[in-house]
Amino acid sequence: MTSSVVFKSFTALRHSSLEHPKLIHPHTTPNSPLTYRRFQITASKSSPKLQNRNLRVAVIGGGPAGGAAAETLAKGGIETYLIERKLDNCKPCGGAIPLCMVGEFDLPLDIIDRRVTKMKMISPSNVAVDIGRTLKPHEYIGMVRREVLDAYLRERASENGAKVINGLFLKMDIPTRGSENIKTPYVLHYTEYDGKKGGTGEKKTLEVDAVIGADGANSRVAKSIDAGDYEYAIAFQERHSDKQLCCEDTTKYVKHFVPVERIKIPNDKMVYYEDLAEMYVGDDVSPDFYGWVFPKCDHVAVGTGTVTHKGDIKKFQAATRNRARDKILGGKIIRVEAHPIPEHPRPRRLLGRVALVGDAAGYVTKCSGEGIYFAAKSGRMCAEAIVEGSENGKRMVDESDLRKYLEKWDKTYWPTYKVLDVLQKVFYRSNPAREAFVEMCADEYVQKMTFDSYLYKKVAPGNPLEDLKLAVNTIGSLVRANALRREMEKLSV
Repeated sequence: MTSSVVFKSFTALRHSSLEHPKLIHPHTTPNSPLTYRRFQITASKSSPKLQNRNLRVAVIGGGPAGGAAAETLAKGGIETYLIERKLDNCKPCGGAIPLCMVGEFDLPLDIIDRRVTKMKMISPSNVAVDIGRTLKPHEYIGMVRREVLDAYLRERASENGAKVINGLFLKMDIPTRGSENIKTPYVLHYTEYDGKKGGTGEKKTLEVDAVIGADGANSRVAKSIDAGDYEYAIAFQERHSDKQLCCEDTTKYVKHFVPVERIKIPNDKMVYYEDLAEMYVGDDVSPDFYGWVFPKCDHVAVGTGTVTHKGDIKKFQAATRNRARDKILGGKIIRVEAHPIPEHPRPRRLLGRVALVGDAAGYVTKCSGEGIYFAAKSGRMCAEAIVEGSENGKRMVDESDLRKYLEKWDKTYWPTYKVLDVLQKVFYRSNPAREAFVEMCADEYVQKMTFDSYLYKKVAPGNPLEDLKLAVNTIGSLVRANALRREMEKLSV
């Protein structure tokens, strides 16, 4: 959300082939919206028709990206498998979703913990700017818990025909490339946990025609296709509450582990956060990100993140808690969480009939770290490309079919990611620049353009005169920030 403020400010300046599905035991040898729009059929005439079965696709990962992809595939006539290790996973996440996601993905209102209509942006010197004055009565930012949202999307995919497997994806055997191998299946190796084998699970394999990797920042699917690495931020969050939530600690599964928090605060203090979220900027809370206090159902989530100083994340978390101390005084930390957040798309997001979506692809925005909407959207877009290319599961797909998803995604969202990358470098580089950033957030025009952009994921048309004034004010804020920086440097000499 923070990034949206600046983003709108700057945009204003602009202008195989298997006859029967089968699970293979490891000791055997495998053969070597919710209102959906009508899909335009784009399958190549050279794509072979499938005989006596439908296209078979596996989705690895059961977060928003995986859930949305699996549902779209199943709805579109694809034989769909969704593999997820932690069906009760509480991923560390701020949990903010734009209003358009509620309607676009037909989310029930009861999974939204809080409707945030007010935000405070707090500068390094603790100057607070109130944001949200331009919101219409029906507009809000939804706050969700990932364990609730993810479970809902998986359940809906299951209801529409996807087979949800509680399992850990291990690796996959990839067919050699070439048109003569288009019918050769991908063989997935995974451990299934069905309660019959205790905690060790049972090794199994599965043959599919295509794979969607939605397994997060530490994606094993990405490693399988040599997708390359990326810079990542560590997100650190605490949840504070009087009682332990029904979630197992999952941080032990995170490759780059750093603890994170959830906090329950007294009821009288929770009233303050009923429809309010806070965002803190400053070198103390993060040298390149921000700290936050986001309201949940009966507690608040307090967190921060960093790319450049991961070893200091606990220090930054303590500083965030300290900045908000008067408002969370008496709170009890009930959960500590951490997770890596990708900072840019992977060098490779597609190979053959394997595509990456969500965090696995690197779809998290700079400045704000927003990823839920983009994860679900990319999962759905990738699945739509497969449904369209396969004529609703009747034909085989190839890389060209999946590439249409990437082309559409990049055309739609690449400018947003690029601009936010630049803005993070401009406004998060020093405390004086952050002071200028917060000063800009006080402008009502900035707020209106920000919320129009964030809530609906569309670039709202600007007013030329207001755009010019905003340009002048932005430059003025940066000049004052630079002057302040020089004065601070003199004092430190």
